[in-house]
Amino acid sequence: MSLNKFEVVITVIESGSLTKAGEILGLTQSAISHAIASLEREFGFSLLTRGRSGISLTSNGERLLPYMRETLRCHERMKQEVFAINGLEVGTVRIGTFTSVSTQWLPGILKRFQDQYPAIEIKLMEGYYDGIESWIQTGEIDFGFVSLPTTEDLECIPLKKDQMYLLVTEEHPLYKEERVHVSRLAEETFIMPKTGCDNDIQRLLAQYQIEPLIKYEVGDDHAIIAMVQNGLGISILPEMILFRLPANIRMIPLEGEHYRSLGVAATSFSKQSPAAKRFLQFVTEWVNEQQA
Repeated sequence: MSLNKFEVVITVIESGSLTKAGEILGLTQSAISHAIASLEREFGFSLLTRGRSGISLTSNGERLLPYMRETLRCHERMKQEVFAINGLEVGTVRIGTFTSVSTQWLPGILKRFQDQYPAIEIKLMEGYYDGIESWIQTGEIDFGFVSLPTTEDLECIPLKKDQMYLLVTEEHPLYKEERVHVSRLAEETFIMPKTGCDNDIQRLLAQYQIEPLIKYEVGDDHAIIAMVQNGLGISILPEMILFRLPANIRMIPLEGEHYRSLGVAATSFSKQSPAAKRFLQFVTEWVNEQQA
């Protein structure tokens, strides 16, 4: 049983094809097929099935995939510990992130980190809140940026309270208001972030039992801003997203304390690899500096 074969199976599932997996791992398609067939012979059953929609796991493969991921993660942690003992800083850290963090935080954090630890590879997976939590739970990433609270089985480190703002155009009756209470949005045409990508706004509206006239549900923050800009409705977004707004849009504070709580989450911070722990330290230091 080989760790390399586990890596092949996982890469095939994540990439969706033997060809793409081969490109990622630097192997021929024949070598990929041979590795999978060899592992299936060792186990005595099939791990993958090939259909019209592509390659997917068999039921047995689904049962074993979490163990393969955890085995590779343990091997990566051990390898990094060996290098750390020998005074070397190497390894790979897989991180889940979403648009505003990728835009506002990660460029500065990555630049500072890579200047100090050039041999540590950082791999980013960008998605929505729900997807990032799922990646953490399945072991696809070491940790991820999330909006708190998360599911109870994850450990979390709070980082920042990101204030919520109402977005309206200059033609809207609320444009000149200094502050707006959430209750005033009940009859407004609203552009809602899609479920799973910004649950904070849905929680806010539910708190006041407000059901605005939702005309569009959109997953991309910049698309929401563009729709507001063109008079298709109003919306609420957190401050980190609201940079370089179009000239005809005003961001208005909401009455009360309304914000999303940003943090990082993992199945266990104590079991993170040395490289992941170092990166987490850089994250917390960077965010603290930005808020000082």
